[in-house]
Amino acid sequence: MADMTRREATLIALLLVLASLAIYAFNYAVFGSARSELRTAVDNLAFLPLQVLFVTLLISRVFAEREKETRRDKMNMVIGTFFSAVGQRLLQFMGRLLENEGQICGHLALDPSWTEEQMREAMRFVESARFKIVPDPDVLEPLRDLLAVHRDFMLRLLENPILLEHEGFTDCLWAVFHLEEELVARESLRNLPAPDLAHLGVDAERAYSRLLAQWLAYMIHLRQAYPFLFSFLARTNPLRPGARAEIV
Repeated sequence: MADMTRREATLIALLLVLASLAIYAFNYAVFGSARSELRTAVDNLAFLPLQVLFVTLLISRVFAEREKETRRDKMNMVIGTFFSAVGQRLLQFMGRLLENEGQICGHLALDPSWTEEQMREAMRFVESARFKIVPDPDVLEPLRDLLAVHRDFMLRLLENPILLEHEGFTDCLWAVFHLEEELVARESLRNLPAPDLAHLGVDAERAYSRLLAQWLAYMIHLRQAYPFLFSFLARTNPLRPGARAEIV
């Protein structure tokens, strides 16, 4: 409809008016008189405002739903860019900080055979799980370098107006960005005082839990909308030991 020219719209309107007149003429010739036809026309006009209201509300709702779906698709495209650029590797690095890595990854060993219900169950697990982070400098240092390299990229994501409507992912980005700031602010991650290491552990736990929740939500979206992308990311799941891109 948006691509319709004015001439085409005028032609369609004219055809509809002629069709309406033809129907009234047929009705008058077969069934009634001019008076009865006039009364019928007035009766129809009485319902016209309600019909216009109904059609307007219906069309507005359809367009609103379509616009909402378009915004959601754009949001997921941005989220997908994040996970492709840095999110997947963050999951891999931060998983190595877990004291209970085996237990956590056992619940998140997503593969291409997983159903949506299994992924939603994994999300419920993430929401209730306790992540025991061990702030190991051997892992924190490459994690800091990875985050520092993608600092500008993450800042540009935070500036994207599309993400303002997605509070969950915005909170995730802020948590990851804060962790990057904390790590970069220290001259060395070696021989830090125990309270400082504990503080870094809390920051890492916050970022990791939010990252997992957003990753699972994104995987659910991919399974519904883009099964081929879901298959690849599930095969290369950094939380599943022995994951590989090759199909065996």
